[in-house]
Amino acid sequence: MSVDHRRLGRELDLFDSDPLIGSGLPFWLPDGAAARHEVESYLYDLERRAGYRHVHSPALGRRRMYELSGHWHNFADEMFPPMRVGADELVLRPSLCPHHALIFRARGRSYRELPLRIAELGPMYRAERSGVLGGLSRVRSMLLNDAHVFCAEEQAGAEVAGVLRLMREAHAALGMGPVSYRLSLRGPGKRYGGDDAMWARAEGLLRAALSEERISYAEAPGEAAFYGPKIDVQVVDPSGREWTLATVQVDYHQPERFELEYADASGGRSRPVMVHRSLAGSMERLFGHLIEVHGGAFPVWYAPVQLAILPVGADQDEAAREFAARAADLRVEVLHDGSVGARIRECRKIPYLAVIGAREAADRSVALRLRDGRQLAPMPGAAAIELILNRVAAAIGNRRR
Repeated sequence: MSVDHRRLGRELDLFDSDPLIGSGLPFWLPDGAAARHEVESYLYDLERRAGYRHVHSPALGRRRMYELSGHWHNFADEMFPPMRVGADELVLRPSLCPHHALIFRARGRSYRELPLRIAELGPMYRAERSGVLGGLSRVRSMLLNDAHVFCAEEQAGAEVAGVLRLMREAHAALGMGPVSYRLSLRGPGKRYGGDDAMWARAEGLLRAALSEERISYAEAPGEAAFYGPKIDVQVVDPSGREWTLATVQVDYHQPERFELEYADASGGRSRPVMVHRSLAGSMERLFGHLIEVHGGAFPVWYAPVQLAILPVGADQDEAAREFAARAADLRVEVLHDGSVGARIRECRKIPYLAVIGAREAADRSVALRLRDGRQLAPMPGAAAIELILNRVAAAIGNRRR
């Protein structure tokens, strides 16, 4: 039986929507927000350890910026109309790359700074048609895990290969499920920026990186971005629809349009290559997929509730509260209402349950129950907490909450 993230996300109180807010504009409920926060924090730390510098940039920009980048000419159908504010026309951004190009340009750059890796978890907006909107997979407002690497041309191949390795690390930690790779190229009937030589060099860099990482891929003419070819990481949902969740792209076009340059080793001026990269795509599309992959039973490190504590009766309530206080490094919920059996069934998506009866309350022990039905031998409460924290750390390296 296929899993629909729209149904399950609402049943598990992860996200919802309201017609008064608008179509394609879901909101995240506390449990969904907790899971999302953990994933965002993990990606931030993963990028930081890989040499990325994080920035913040505004979700608006002048129409002139998007004319210069090429978005207005090539992408206007998917952009919201400009808003006139005084003499300016401001546009909700459909992507973050023009802002990051201007961050690079904000001061003089030297070859010694390259590669300069700039990352941001930033909001962006797409004017999607009502007929294609659905759950978290196709929305109008999204938060994108995005980054841009500015580098010398001879560094670009290694940077793309490094991105592909970082993607695999992130996808394994997320338990993302099987993926396939697509090399998206130019095709007839579409508009593209840059000249043939730029496109040939960019395509060659991507093919070389795929070969270096021994990744099999399919070619997809006509699926390139307007500014350059890209490698798309594809997943398939239970309905058989294919989605792009992660991408890496090589761009010579925008560095030229924004006149980006750096002082090279010879004392002259050179133009950087711009590598666009998202390890996990938007948080909305990512979680639409993760809900379906895991059936709502997320890995312990980003499960909304990691440990549910079930006192057998009122006499154990104080012991349950005391144990919850000791487990403050975990996301914990104490459930009192209903029979123990009913509460266990209610917690079927939670990684660990701790049922506290009279014996456990007396000796400050717990017998953890896993969501697959297995039970662990009774152990001291502190040992149970340490066990769960170790499982979290093992899933994502040495990083803990």
